Amino acid sequence: MSDFAQERQDRIEAVSGNHHLRERAAEFMRSSLLSQYSYNFAWMSRPIIQYPQDMVAMQELIWDVRPDLIIETGIAHGGSLILSASMLALLDMVDAIESGVSLDPVKSDRKVLGIDIDIRAHNYAAIEAHPMASRIEMIEGSSVASEVVSRVCEIAADYENVLVCLDSNHTHAHVLAELEAYAPLTSVGSYCVVFDTVVEDMPSDMFPDRPWGPGDNPKTAVLEYLKSHREFAIDKAVQDKLLITVAPDGFLKRIS
Repeated sequence: MSDFAQERQDRIEAVSGNHHLRERAAEFMRSSLLSQYSYNFAWMSRPIIQYPQDMVAMQELIWDVRPDLIIETGIAHGGSLILSASMLALLDMVDAIESGVSLDPVKSDRKVLGIDIDIRAHNYAAIEAHPMASRIEMIEGSSVASEVVSRVCEIAADYENVLVCLDSNHTHAHVLAELEAYAPLTSVGSYCVVFDTVVEDMPSDMFPDRPWGPGDNPKTAVLEYLKSHREFAIDKAVQDKLLITVAPDGFLKRIS
């Protein structure tokens, strides 16, 4: 397995210099975004507006980091909350097996905390009725409102290992405010994942009905944030491994 792991690392590192492969991946991203490809999938019956590659990346990160709290901004239909909660359930199961204690499938200290400015009633009801609901808490309100930030920080204070995902309003100002509010909650060795940084790399006419676009988007916010926050570094290996991702330069690992 050590040989396999080294071969995998070598392959991933080689991708950064494979311009033909990277351009083909970029062509797919442009075409698939126009066709709303990311709307085609679900996780445990709930729609999840993500690319399958990013779903795989998230389960790998959660498994490696083993967080006890995952904070997510942006809820939509709740598929991402369900994915995160299901991974936490697996971590609980493994912990129970390793410790030799019985597993309570409902009670768990691990939690997913979701924030959205508008949680539609039907989505809220569906999430609350889901088998993973006991691991999920939702807060309705702007993710950058002071009272919401204070509540999230209050909850996070009870947890030691925190992973953060930002996927709400994609303007530079909003994402930068989210980074300032929530990235510091990320544990050392864990990640703050900023979705839809791909907007910066897409044609300017691709988002005519949105307040974001090239020059004003999550990636520009990430680059601005990193100028004064050296405790984070972009984990390029994740995007090189995926090739297809909406979060290029958005997998931020806390290194100190």
